[in-house]
Amino acid sequence: MSPQVHLLLMEINGKVKIGLTDEAQLFVIDLQKAHEAKGEESIWPSTLLQGIEAGEEFVANVASLRDWVFTQRNSKDYFIPMKEVRLHAPVRRPRKNIFCVGKNYREHVLEMGSEEDIPEHIMIFTKVPTTVIGHEEIIPLHEEVTGQLDYEGELAIVIGKAGKAIRKEDAMDYIFGYTIVNDITARDLQKRHKQFFLGKSLDGTCPMGPVIVHKSVIDDPQCLKIKTVVNGEVRQLASTDQMIFSIPEIIATISKGMTLEPGDIIATGTPAGVGKGFDPPRFLTGGDLVEVCIEKIGTLRNTVS
Repeated sequence: MSPQVHLLLMEINGKVKIGLTDEAQLFVIDLQKAHEAKGEESIWPSTLLQGIEAGEEFVANVASLRDWVFTQRNSKDYFIPMKEVRLHAPVRRPRKNIFCVGKNYREHVLEMGSEEDIPEHIMIFTKVPTTVIGHEEIIPLHEEVTGQLDYEGELAIVIGKAGKAIRKEDAMDYIFGYTIVNDITARDLQKRHKQFFLGKSLDGTCPMGPVIVHKSVIDDPQCLKIKTVVNGEVRQLASTDQMIFSIPEIIATISKGMTLEPGDIIATGTPAGVGKGFDPPRFLTGGDLVEVCIEKIGTLRNTVS
């Protein structure tokens, strides 16, 4: 696929469809409408997960439909203003827990502890599928169970084909694309239970989106600016080249003893600047607007309530 291709899952007039946009994300192409108008005999996928599972054939079909739309006299009929659609998480309900890498930026490790906490081996935890919400959906405050809700902006990998015992040298071949995840965390639950699962898996605590960018768009995912903004204030500002463990290392480690499958999501860790890292801590409260921005992907925006 050529550059500037961003895939999304949108709802318009009560129907959920796959859409195609670009880095500006002002308009979206209704791919299903284009597929039907072009007279294709194949069944068009209803979710991005189905498209990802179809592999390179789906990618080629997307490119073909995009090019066809731009040759039509009525090409504007296939474009919808982004403000008129509701975006869902690109992978609305992952088939597995979301894989998450902990302590993968040195400065974040230090703000949460000390040099002794810098991991020698990759730290992996997971978030359940019911945590996933989309762009501009509400992050529940969960006041009944936590008083320390925190944000963590992260680059996420979307796996494109199945693989086990993947070599680092081959890892990038197994990626479909990239998206943004906000790994919302209940710090008090995390501390109380002395593990990550409960504090990471409250409903609605994994905003994802707004799009999946196909890997062909991003030449080097280890060189992307990442920023988290809370109520207009920049809290996190870093680059993915600061990861302790690289994307190929992460994929190789996770796949050593288990099969990664199309549509699996891997969040690659968060940089320094989380709420707990401030003195005193600056946890999320009702009404807070959290925006996670990653170069070449876009901005994931959610309000806490």
